[in-house]
Parts: sequence; structure tokens; C-alpha cells
Amino acid sequence: MSPSPAAPGSSLAAARRSRELAETVGGPAVDVLVIGLGATGAGAALDAAARGLSVAAVDAHDLAFGTSRWSSKLIHGGLRYLASGQLDVAHESAVERGVLMERTAPHLVRAQPFLLPLTPLVSRGQAALAWAGFRAGDTLRLTARTARATLPAPRRLSAPETRHLAPALRTDGLRGGLLSWDGRLVDDARLVTAVARTAAAHGARILTRVRALELTASGARVRDELTGEEGEIRARAVINASGVWAGGLVDGIRIRPSRGTHLILRSDHLGPLPAGLHIPIPGETNRFVLVLPQGDGRVYVGLTDEPVEGDIPDVPEAPETDIGFLLDVLGSVLDVPVRREDVVGAFAGLRPLLDTAPQAGSGAVARTADISRRHAVLTSSEGVITVVGGKLTTYRRMAEDAVDAAVAARRLPAGPSPTASLPLVGAASPPALDAVQAPRHLVRRYGTEAPAVLALGANDPRLGERVLPGHPVTAAELLWAVRHEGALDESDVLDRRTRIGMVPADRAAALDTVRELLGEALSRQG
Repeated sequence: MSPSPAAPGSSLAAARRSRELAETVGGPAVDVLVIGLGATGAGAALDAAARGLSVAAVDAHDLAFGTSRWSSKLIHGGLRYLASGQLDVAHESAVERGVLMERTAPHLVRAQPFLLPLTPLVSRGQAALAWAGFRAGDTLRLTARTARATLPAPRRLSAPETRHLAPALRTDGLRGGLLSWDGRLVDDARLVTAVARTAAAHGARILTRVRALELTASGARVRDELTGEEGEIRARAVINASGVWAGGLVDGIRIRPSRGTHLILRSDHLGPLPAGLHIPIPGETNRFVLVLPQGDGRVYVGLTDEPVEGDIPDVPEAPETDIGFLLDVLGSVLDVPVRREDVVGAFAGLRPLLDTAPQAGSGAVARTADISRRHAVLTSSEGVITVVGGKLTTYRRMAEDAVDAAVAARRLPAGPSPTASLPLVGAASPPALDAVQAPRHLVRRYGTEAPAVLALGANDPRLGERVLPGHPVTAAELLWAVRHEGALDESDVLDRRTRIGMVPADRAAALDTVRELLGEALSRQG
């Protein structure tokens, strides 16, 4: 018999969506309606459901469709915010990093080493400042009560040690390096999926492909994007967690999006990379380009911080100016520069920064890189609660604050949030994860559910095969995505549950296989 999923009631599938959508639209009022199923929206659904409230959460597209899947996949300890004087944001980030790494998602978040190479472009003064920053970051870890075993201490490296961690570095003038540690997700979209499934296990109705057309304090008019049917969802409280699209649903919310672009390279272009790289951006004192090995044959290089004007697209594009900038900074430290034709993919995400600047006046406009990453919970004159700003690391705290506001405003019968100690689907202690009988790459993606994913291939050898040569995802994972993770079509599978689609050539190569398996899986469900 195949192992059962670790969390009863957590499985999301097409049949469950249809049933719960029919029960929700035109049905009795729920306590909380959440708009948006990125990290913060899914987090709000979990937070409210874990307090015993009835919850419906909708998204016009899919889980993690927007900003939440376009991050660097880092769970930051707040060092950058410490350097800019945002002490509260820095501490909050460090605390939330520890929550994810040690309690709620140790299967998805692990320690990532980063190397700052001391090249001739890094002066001794800059190196001293960076080292002081890394030591301060370690103090943040301590104040957040994150164990040393979870995040090792920073240390200085010799030039040979530095070259060992990054053989592609230029040797001329290399003085050594600084090694630091931070949290890193195996996949940001997988975190959102785990949060949404955990919310479902607590009774939340997770409804993708449901677009909110109009919000009021007592609910929303919605449209099922699969059928075109419209209806009403009634609620005692409404939380708008739609990120960069929040201002389109609630008047008076001014978002100033910032674009963060990443490049995707094949791993063989940079050689072995046991650690990521911090590459200082010329002319900046506290900004770096990051080189992020993914463990799946790919490396990400990012990211930019550029303001975005005009209409907000569903899927932002990475402009050539961003690509050129990242290649130039990367080339400043490499022995053999990466060429434009070596870039096999690129992606861009839009940060939902709250615009607090005056609407009138002639003062200088702040760069988006300088806008605070503090989040804000705002209540409109109609009574809709909107949560904006922040970042992926602090999604849980943002969700908690939004639900606190809803509970207070609507006098909902709920106590304090339990989510700081509530493990997500698949979570377990590191020793327990080490004991899971499954390949390590599956444990890092599915935690304690990895044996159940593996068991899907027991009676069908096809499911044990890789979908794409050179990429670790198996056909069993596609079936799991349909049966348990709410995937409804090939884009859900390729672009968010497995991330094969991040590289266009890989997407094209896998598409026929994915369509065939998806068709079989959905027909069996039906």
C-alpha cells in the first residue's frame, strides 16, 4: 500500500475545488474571505483557519502566480535592513527566518553559504565594512534565538579556500573571501503550496481560478475563470492580499512596484559552486548581485531593483537592460565572462512596495531600492483590510497582522495566532527528515511526504522516470501535483509546482510528456 499524505485533509484537487466553490458562492457567509493566494494570502488563510475561523481564499490564477514565485528564494535574516537603520524590520526578518528554519518548514528552508570574494574591486575599507555587517547579522541570529547549529558563524577565507568554493573566479588580485550564511528555500512556489495545503487541512477553502471583481466589507463579487459564471461570496471580514494588484481592488491604496530581475544559467557555465556568491555592485555600499546555485542544473543571477510605471502585467518580462546590467556585474569577478547567449532564461518579479510619498510637490523621488520593506495593514473606509509591502521572509507575520486586524475590526471569535509554531505540510525536525526513506532531492521538496511521492511509481515504471533529461523532476511529481497540490493544467505543473518552465527550452521539451500525464491524471479524477 502506498504511504498516505502526511496531513489528512490537505490534498487540493480539481474535484475539491469544484465542490467547495459551489458551497461558497451564494452560500452562507464565511468568517474571513482572503483575496490572493501568494505567500501572504495563503498565510492569512492558514492563520485564520488555524484560529478556528471559517475561511475562503480565492485567486484569479493559481497558487504563487504573482510575486511569490519570482523571488531569489532566500529567507533573509535582515542584514540589509540593519545596515539601512531599519532595526525593527531586520529583527522581524531574523525572527521569521528562524521560525521557518527550525519550526514550520525545515524541509523547505535550509542554511545557504555565501561567499563574498575579495577582488581588487573590493577595497579593504569595503571588506572591513562587509565583515562588520556579517558579524552584526550573526548578532541578529542570536537575538532571534536561532541556533548556531541552524546557521553557522561567518568566517574569513584564504584565497585558495575562496577558489575552492568558486573555481570560476578570476585569480588576479584575489585576496581571499568572506563566508556568511542565510536561509534559502528550495523553491518559493513550493512554500506557498505547502502553506495553502496546511490551510486546507485546517478547513480553509482554497479556490484558484476565481477572480475577485469587486470587494466590499461584507464580501466580494467573483467570477469562476474556468466557466465564466459570476456570483457572490459573503464574508464577515475581507482581507485584500493581492500584492501589486491591491490598488485595483481597493481605492486609496497606492503601490509603487519595483522590478527584480534574475538570469538563469546552466550550472556548467560556472563550474562547481558549493556556495552562492555576493558580488558588490559598483558605486553601491550595501547592494550585491547574488549568484544562487539551485541544485537542479541551474544557477540564478540577480537581482535588480527598478521602478515600474504603468499597467501591471500578469507576468512581468525581464528587459534587456536588466540582463545586461547583471551580466556586467557578474563578469567583473569571473575568469571567463558569461555571454548573452549563455543566458537560458530570465524572470522578473514585482515587489508590492507601499508608496508613501506625497502625491504633489517637487521633491526628489526616492529610489525603489530605498523604500522601506516594512509591511502595512490598512483598513479602507468601506472596511476592507489590505496588507501590502513586506517580503517573502516575513509573510507569516504579515498574515498574522492582517488577521489580527480582521478579528479586531469585526469582533470575530478567535484567539491569538498559533502559526509561529504550526508545522507546514511535510515538516519535521532535521533528524526526522534525515531518517525519511526517500531520495534527498525529494525530501527537500516534500519532507515527510517524499515516500508517498516515490510510491506513486511502484506500480507504473513511467512515473519513476525523469520528465526531462538533466532535471531531477519525475513523472510521479506531476501526478502528485494534480492529486494533492491543486494543479489544474500544464502551466500549473511546469511553471509553479516543478519550475521546469523557468527555462523556455526545457518547457518546450517537457510539454508533450506533461500534457499526456496530466490528461490521464485529470481523467482518473473525473
